[in-house]
Amino acid sequence: MNTRPLEHIRVLDFGQYLAGPLVGMMLADMGAQVIRVDPPGGPRLKEPATDMLSRGKTAVTLDLETRAGLATAQDLIARSDVVIENFRPGVMQRLGLGPQDLRAINPRIVSLSLPGFASTDPALADLPAWEAIIAARTGQFTDMGLNRRLMGINPSFTPLTLASAYGSAFGAMAVQFALLARDDNGGEHIEVPLASALLEGLVYNCEQIEDYPDRYKSPREVELDRRFAEGLPMDLSFAELEEFLDPFYRTYTCADGRGFYVVAGSVKTHPRRVLETLGLRQLADELPDFDAYLDKAEWPDEWSLRNYPVGDKDRERVSSAIKAAFLTRPSGEWEALFGAAKAPATAQRYSQEWLADPHALASGLVVEVEDPRHGKMRQMGNVAWLAGDAAAVDKRPGAIPDSAPIADILAEPKRSGVVGTGTRGWLDGLKVLDLTNVIAGPTIGSTLARFGAKVTSVQPVDPSVDPWNTVVFGLHAHRGKDSILLNLRSEDGQDALRRLIAESDVITLNGTDEQRDALGLDEARLAVLNPRLILVQLDAFGGPARGPKSDHLGYDDLAQAATGVMVRFGGGMQTPEEHAHFGTIDVLTGYCACVALGAALLRLERTGKGGIARAALAGAGNLIQAQLMYDFDGRAPFDEPSGREALGWGPFYHCYRAADGWMFFAAPTEKQGALRAVAELTDLADLPDGSLTGSLAERFATRPAAYWADAFAGSSSTVIPLGSLHETRDAALQLESKGEVDLNCSTFSAIRHDQHPMGRWCDLVAPNAVRPSKAKITIPRPMPKYGADTRRILLELGFSEDRIATMIETGAASESWSEKYLPE
Repeated sequence: MNTRPLEHIRVLDFGQYLAGPLVGMMLADMGAQVIRVDPPGGPRLKEPATDMLSRGKTAVTLDLETRAGLATAQDLIARSDVVIENFRPGVMQRLGLGPQDLRAINPRIVSLSLPGFASTDPALADLPAWEAIIAARTGQFTDMGLNRRLMGINPSFTPLTLASAYGSAFGAMAVQFALLARDDNGGEHIEVPLASALLEGLVYNCEQIEDYPDRYKSPREVELDRRFAEGLPMDLSFAELEEFLDPFYRTYTCADGRGFYVVAGSVKTHPRRVLETLGLRQLADELPDFDAYLDKAEWPDEWSLRNYPVGDKDRERVSSAIKAAFLTRPSGEWEALFGAAKAPATAQRYSQEWLADPHALASGLVVEVEDPRHGKMRQMGNVAWLAGDAAAVDKRPGAIPDSAPIADILAEPKRSGVVGTGTRGWLDGLKVLDLTNVIAGPTIGSTLARFGAKVTSVQPVDPSVDPWNTVVFGLHAHRGKDSILLNLRSEDGQDALRRLIAESDVITLNGTDEQRDALGLDEARLAVLNPRLILVQLDAFGGPARGPKSDHLGYDDLAQAATGVMVRFGGGMQTPEEHAHFGTIDVLTGYCACVALGAALLRLERTGKGGIARAALAGAGNLIQAQLMYDFDGRAPFDEPSGREALGWGPFYHCYRAADGWMFFAAPTEKQGALRAVAELTDLADLPDGSLTGSLAERFATRPAAYWADAFAGSSSTVIPLGSLHETRDAALQLESKGEVDLNCSTFSAIRHDQHPMGRWCDLVAPNAVRPSKAKITIPRPMPKYGADTRRILLELGFSEDRIATMIETGAASESWSEKYLPE
């Protein structure tokens, strides 16, 4: 009999708006019994998204301000495993449901708090944590993406709820990992500040490397540097940007007028596949092609087909040839051809189109739910699931008020069991074999390392991906791992892999089902190797079921293109833009894969069965649009803010320029009431929304942002000056060489690794989004040079010194890809 992964877990979801309910939805999607606890009047988010976020849940209305309501909540807590809330710090304590209160009721309870900013942060803890306030303070709206910087567009507002997406994924994984450790650590309180999660999720947009080599800079970055050095304005038009776009990272127009996005610049076979699919084999043969790991001084030409970016001398002719080729067929034909050729590219879509896309529906990335309010409702599917869990696509509609079987639950005995007193890392002793590359896949292992897992990264002797993706991005994504280089096509390499698998509890892989099966890691084979083994797999377009694009290759930007993010951000099919710049979806997909692993480990603990835990880039593309990812007959138009001119969502949720710079004003619940409470704005309160934005802009421009922040202090409305990711990082920097790094003193934390084996310092966001009350969090050590641990690992696997020497001599193993850590 098949069992749902989390069917033995009961969750009380006190969450409101987005982050808390998303965690509850993720857990319900994998079988947990989730009870939504509503205040009188129902959920605060009065939108159809609440019905989607409530799928699979039951509901109960409790007035926690009354003795009876609080008593019922306490009785439910005694019979539950998890409590979720995302109120301001202190609210649950005031209600008598703070962390200590919860554990007095149920010593094994795992509680999750998702405040906007850290409760330990004296400067930010009390801010009303609306999504855009978190984004504004962290720096998400400032200098967002290379296009916007070159066009001089600042700020760049987006309705995408990245903080809640990253925070909910961290929350869902942390809850499950804490449940695993209950016998050792007992109950646990976990805080995940959404702003901390946002900065971690955008780590690649604020990573900084000392003396960063020019060879890794894209044409847009070079132009930015030039304009800054020469004091030139950032005033490019969107059309002028085209000459600075790399041919293998850009949108092209097809015969049907639709955009088609190509991302193929860093895996050595992909640019050639793109050109050959387009009928440009001769051009591919004419382009330079040599080892990307040579230092630039040794290059025989200006650039290599294996190395991003394309050089100046060939960029225009390659782009022109590709433009002309795409105009010969419609986008649908190209999508099928590129998918079959394993050339990574996809047609641009609007979000509404993605919700009706045949592949999205067939694969379960989008599901259809018969909702009692809205009829047939298309919704984003799971962001994490286990292979073979057929119920992952079979959704029960959103909670109906007071549908929870309270009497039956209260008739159960209270939860009991071992209550440990330890402080170990949740995943101490877990052995992870990492077979991934680039960003999304490696993020899984580096995330697990902070919780105590021992992670060994296996990379090929002959690298298939250029050093921009492997080393520059690996500085963060491969932290905390050992590194071995093996030729898995050789008998000795396969022997070493078999021994590594035999010693592992978890394998991580980024690849399609086709690629997974070719490695012999399908579910049946895993059961033979070790029935307790868990494979964590992510890809671009895989889902709980098979669809026509399940084996298509893809990267972060392709998921943005396919799910509608790029068209939404750019403002239309003629002007699609990548959201932020690096890793918006990649990093989130790695976190979602950790959520799936948590469910797999909990199922393993109960049943002894391993299997395959899954996530996909397209699923994470749904998640960053969660508040908008549904459709039904009669739905309001998909007319949320989009494009380069967007500054907010109406006058009460908007970027305004104060006398001393940009700020964000958020009064989405008080609205006119917020204006009446401030003397200088009272006369504007009765203006219609159509003219209010302009009038507020004029009034806000008369005083500095700090003045307006003080004026709204203490209310549920607020003003925050716009920060930048770089400023946020720099203000939070701690030197690695000075000793222990404090992860919990404030919302943000970053580390300058000034003793890095690369020989350069680098600044990386610290792993501080997950803050347990008991469990240890480990700061993963810097990424070793690829292959640095090859000899030691082979010795530990039982290979003799002589055999290791032979393996290295014959190319079955290697200790390095290049002379320098970072080729220059």
